Amino acid sequence: MSRRRIARSQVPSKLSSASRRDFLTVSATVAAGYWIAPRSATADDKPVSANEEIRFACIGIGGKGQSDSADAGRSGKVVAVADVDANQLKRAENAFKGAKPYADFRKMLEEMDKECDAVTVSTPDHVHVTAAAMAMNMGKHCFCQKPLTRSIAEARLLGDLARSQKVATQMGNQGTAANPLRSAAAFIKSGGLGTVKEVHVWTNRPVWPQGGGRPADAEAPPHLNWDLWLGPAPQRPYGNGYQPFAWRGFWDFGTGALGDMACHTFNMPFMALNLRDPASVQAITSGHNKETYPKWSIIDYEFPMLGERAAVKVKWYDGGKKPEQALFEGFKDGNNPINPANSAVLVIGEKDSLYAPGDYCEHAFKLKSGVAPEAVPFTQSPGHFVEFINAIKGGAPAVSNFPDYAGPLTETILLGNLAVWAAEAPDAMGKKIEWDPVKLLAKNAPEVEAVIRPTYRDGWKA
Repeated sequence: MSRRRIARSQVPSKLSSASRRDFLTVSATVAAGYWIAPRSATADDKPVSANEEIRFACIGIGGKGQSDSADAGRSGKVVAVADVDANQLKRAENAFKGAKPYADFRKMLEEMDKECDAVTVSTPDHVHVTAAAMAMNMGKHCFCQKPLTRSIAEARLLGDLARSQKVATQMGNQGTAANPLRSAAAFIKSGGLGTVKEVHVWTNRPVWPQGGGRPADAEAPPHLNWDLWLGPAPQRPYGNGYQPFAWRGFWDFGTGALGDMACHTFNMPFMALNLRDPASVQAITSGHNKETYPKWSIIDYEFPMLGERAAVKVKWYDGGKKPEQALFEGFKDGNNPINPANSAVLVIGEKDSLYAPGDYCEHAFKLKSGVAPEAVPFTQSPGHFVEFINAIKGGAPAVSNFPDYAGPLTETILLGNLAVWAAEAPDAMGKKIEWDPVKLLAKNAPEVEAVIRPTYRDGWKA
């Protein structure tokens, strides 16, 4: 049985504490200018065959990780699980018989290198890059939750690494595989709206606290390994307010409402209009202290012409903000004016406008003209996780693979957080960030460099 292997000269099968620390520091610090050396192709560099059982190691098995690891278990065999929460590891004993439990995913990958083919990464955002990069550097296929990473440079790294390592990848924005989203994107791409002039995207998130400070210091519960939970993030005391969900609102750990939901709500127009490499972003917010994200934000993106797609403006809204009501005039829900959903997309073209409600554009879209949209052919998905499995077995890449889709989508989305960082004063438009997508450089805003390329705990280890 042939399995994908990494060259042993690159990552020793048994690392000392110091060498493992050095390897992980390199893995986690691409944003500081380091790179993970790609392995050389070998005779064993082959996909898992169609009749082989895929062996998974699952990193993070609580929250969204519960369904991700369940998908892995239905699609193959879960041979190892890693979680910083001892209670989750106890639960996994019943869910995945025989799977080896670990608190530290680094130790799991080191010890289970020869025993697994693929990983799922379902940790808080700040750990994604370290876990996914280490796994792919060892030749593992990788499924990673959205957003792909916490920073723009990390997203570029994972895309480049996936391509160089020739591993199958997928990000967990499951709406990418949904027929309603693909249908709406195909209609726009076909010219059904004419030239698109502007796009509006909004969400009701955050549904967790934002706009405040750190919680008071407290003692971590005995079942939680707080040091491992912090991972590459700066050291800080535990507090009652980070887990199990509110970490999304902290700059050190999450990506705010934008990072959490735009991989879903921004997904359809990104697919339809190839919304990558914006020229600039600018935001107005409720104000923030650079500890947590603001309670609300409105972000303006400007996209230059790209190929046959004309220049287009995109406006993002979160925290309950929505486009002005005048933009919905003419849309009807039966005989009544439309009442915009709490999460939706509005695409305005020269010939017509399209309204798609829901986090995933999961409902039928409406046209302002009221005419029934012409059906446009599109490729239907066999299922989101099934796309990942098929890619592992030598089939076509999953649509939301790291290099071609998930990485560029994440870069576009997280660029908006540079504008949010610069818009710290409440109700005042922040600096317009001029962006160089090739160099990953804010040309007029060196103050956001640490958001593009964060630093990590020196010598982080278990």
